[in-house]
Amino acid sequence: MDSDSSSGHEKSRIDVEASSVDEFTPKEARRIIGRIDRRLVTVTGVMYCISVMDRTNLGAAYVAGLGKDLQLTVGDRYSLVTLLFFITYILFQPPATVLCRKFGPRPFLAFITIAWGIVLIGLGLVHNWGGLAALRIVLGLFEAGFFPSVIYLLSTWYTRFEMGKRYAFFYVIGCLASAFSGIIAYGLIHLDGAGNLAGWRWIFVFEGLLTVVIGFGGYWLLVDFPDSDRKVWGFLNAKERAWIVQRVKADRGDSEVTSFNLRKFLSGALDWRIWAYGGMGLGTSTINYSFSFFLPIILNKNLGFSSAASQILVAPPYGFAAIYMFGINYLGDKFRYRGPVIAINMIISLIGIPILGWHSNNYVRYFGAFLICAGANANLPSALALQANNIRGQWKRAFCSAMFVGLAGIGGIAGSLVFRAQDQPTGYKPGLYACITAALLVLVLTAACDISYYLDNKAADRGEKHLECDEDEPQPNFRYTL
Repeated sequence: MDSDSSSGHEKSRIDVEASSVDEFTPKEARRIIGRIDRRLVTVTGVMYCISVMDRTNLGAAYVAGLGKDLQLTVGDRYSLVTLLFFITYILFQPPATVLCRKFGPRPFLAFITIAWGIVLIGLGLVHNWGGLAALRIVLGLFEAGFFPSVIYLLSTWYTRFEMGKRYAFFYVIGCLASAFSGIIAYGLIHLDGAGNLAGWRWIFVFEGLLTVVIGFGGYWLLVDFPDSDRKVWGFLNAKERAWIVQRVKADRGDSEVTSFNLRKFLSGALDWRIWAYGGMGLGTSTINYSFSFFLPIILNKNLGFSSAASQILVAPPYGFAAIYMFGINYLGDKFRYRGPVIAINMIISLIGIPILGWHSNNYVRYFGAFLICAGANANLPSALALQANNIRGQWKRAFCSAMFVGLAGIGGIAGSLVFRAQDQPTGYKPGLYACITAALLVLVLTAACDISYYLDNKAADRGEKHLECDEDEPQPNFRYTL
């Protein structure tokens, strides 16, 4: 078997009906899946890594002098600047998955990545807070299309119980980016004065240039949907892609893409669980974004660490979170559970928040940041795996991906507002209460979904109903994953 490529950039049409799930030996199948992992998950993970760094470098720049130079210390200007990003980020997510399907992931994701890299360079050159705010709005526009499109793309290549650890690995790369972004920022601020630019400006300029380079690399290395015959450089051949489509079809029966219909796309909004999944994203992202934006500031202003130490001390909690994230989601795939994994994540966060906020010892409070980062960061791939496992239909899947990330973006708005400057003397207690509420919301929504899954699975076992067949033909063996 020739499993090296589809001969450069040549188009190759697939014949799904001529394929079967037993087309390849187990060894050959593992080799194909491994190639997909190395190409698809790694490339999108690296692009997500730079996206996370670009989205969360504002806190590091603020501590490094951005706040003083652009007068963001006045009133709630810093919170406003962080918030404005999410307006366009949320609004432009639903059409993004449709555009990704129409034009293909390779040109679409590469273009928006290069575009937001250019905007980042501009952030390093602004001279007033109004210009910074305007560019943050434009940054949200371009970044809006990335995450929902990638989540949708990943879901089309893997079966239901392969997704958890893939999503986790994808997020691990992003988590490590959060870990090292503070260290990178610490190094870049020492360029202060080079090229007549302040150190905080170099954070944006350097990361912007890096983003543009990665965007160009993505154009050559990204892959398309498995059923597409668009050109992809040196990847799977037609026979291998047909096998991928066939095994996804056998797993959940939604590998075939029907022609786009707006009514069909929006009909996903009628399923209350789609909103519940989005609510999980909202609650989890409220915690995640609040700490990605404000943890350096909390360490500096509240726990008393120096500016330099605060930049560096952001890394260990996110490094620990990366290890925990992959481990818990690997177990979720292995034992085929989703809801209990989410519950464990949120309980860990609920333990960490009071430790960070109320313990008398600052070093013990810092340990609380480890628990918060671990539980909250691990929960995004866990919640994504839950929704991916329990949806059938390509357009419903695309809508759900956009809805999940869109509501998670609203969580970003909340996260940018919960830690207010006027609450600093109280130890940011109102913000901590908000994060506790967000974690409890996720637990309630998860319990509601799991109970409904259990009842619907029992009804399907009795032959009383078919599950998730609004868009596709019934799949008799399909059951919800608790």
